Amino acid sequence: MKPFLNDEFLLRTATARTLYHEFAKPMPIIDYHNHLPPDQIAEDQQFENITQLWLYGDHYKWRAMRANGIAERYITGDASDWEKFEKWAETVPYTLRNPLYHWTHLELQRYFGITELLNPGSARRIYDACNAQLQTPEYSVQGLLRRMNVETLCTTDDPADSLAHHQAIAASDCAVRVLPTFRADKAMAVDEAASYNAYLDRLGAAADVEIHTFAALETALRRRHDFFASVGCRLSDHGLEQLYAADYTAAEIEAIFSKIRGGNELTSTENLQFKSAVLVLLAELDWEKGWTQQFHLGALRNNNSRQLRALGPDTGWDSIGDFPQGRAMSTFFDRLDGQNKLAKTIIYNLNPADNDLIATMIGNFNDGSVAGKMQFGSGWWFLDQKDGMEKQLNSLSNMGLLPRFVGMLTDSRSFLSYPRHEYFRRVLCNLLGNDVENGELPADMELLGRTVQNICYGNAKEYFGFDKVPAVALVTA
Repeated sequence: MKPFLNDEFLLRTATARTLYHEFAKPMPIIDYHNHLPPDQIAEDQQFENITQLWLYGDHYKWRAMRANGIAERYITGDASDWEKFEKWAETVPYTLRNPLYHWTHLELQRYFGITELLNPGSARRIYDACNAQLQTPEYSVQGLLRRMNVETLCTTDDPADSLAHHQAIAASDCAVRVLPTFRADKAMAVDEAASYNAYLDRLGAAADVEIHTFAALETALRRRHDFFASVGCRLSDHGLEQLYAADYTAAEIEAIFSKIRGGNELTSTENLQFKSAVLVLLAELDWEKGWTQQFHLGALRNNNSRQLRALGPDTGWDSIGDFPQGRAMSTFFDRLDGQNKLAKTIIYNLNPADNDLIATMIGNFNDGSVAGKMQFGSGWWFLDQKDGMEKQLNSLSNMGLLPRFVGMLTDSRSFLSYPRHEYFRRVLCNLLGNDVENGELPADMELLGRTVQNICYGNAKEYFGFDKVPAVALVTA
């Protein structure tokens, strides 16, 4: 019986252990998609206690606590930080075989050197030990990032955001490159006229454009896209149920825009046409600048309307959806490819039933211009655990080129989530190690080691062109 979470964690063969410890582990981290707050990085925030750092905003943990019968007061409510931590400690033993059990103890080990299991009996000791360390300078936000060897991270930002915090970080002595990502979902969120028009007013103010026509919307988005590029942005991102790929004409889109700008609700057909037009526009902007576009597909969001009203979105009420993906995805990419305007693309799916669909779809639109131009993104959200990662890696291996894969990201709102990169690297090395031990891959450690290092670090660095980003980008909005 092996000790829990020792150096051999998830590494079942000697080859896997060599690949991880000699090749994967030393690699810096490029975290090209997350939801970390740039203001906390700019201010190099020091957290008062482990609850604020670990439990605030983490809907993974919130869902587990609710499933364990914990009242909302101890999750998102007015209970003290100690009481919330205590309730999380009560829940942890019930997360056995859930990835939260691994992540919880990996994070305690890697950041705080704590190997004791978290449970009601150890909660107070662990709480106090973590809090004592958090008061030291080494445990500021930037210190936590350095501790995990993070080289580059990309936050998720709305086109109307000022990016002032990114500029401040770039002008500081922060050792980590922090770049924005262009997340323009609100620019096509026409499901409710009043909220959409309020957003257009905000976007117009940021771009210094009065948005009364679709052409003006295009101008505003282009200006903000240019501004993001000046601050180092190299990626866009979209969180969608499906890609939008309806047919439309320019005249139809102008009429639809006038309708909703006048405060009128759209029909379902108009809604889809408008979203399709905006999505093509955004994709073309990405292509013009050589950016990478990311599509997170398949989440069924805000299922609990009562809790949505009480707590708002992104509080733990989402699930895997079962939307059809293939036809619209093919139409959308073909529309761009037919004009030679298809940017580098990463597709993440949330329904594992779509793994092989995605893995084969990307092969339809590789054109030899860029190695791995079309990417099947790593296991996302509910799939960023061992089984989900292995299934994604196997589908990609069977249908495409695993050695061209750009690897893992955290997609997290927590500065303690970086051991997820270690978790992924161990899963990857274990898969390759098993193949070697089974005689399915050669025991060529130079080839395998180089492949591992590229997936963990090198491919992402080359693919996104982060070395071309200026060290300091001070541009006014």
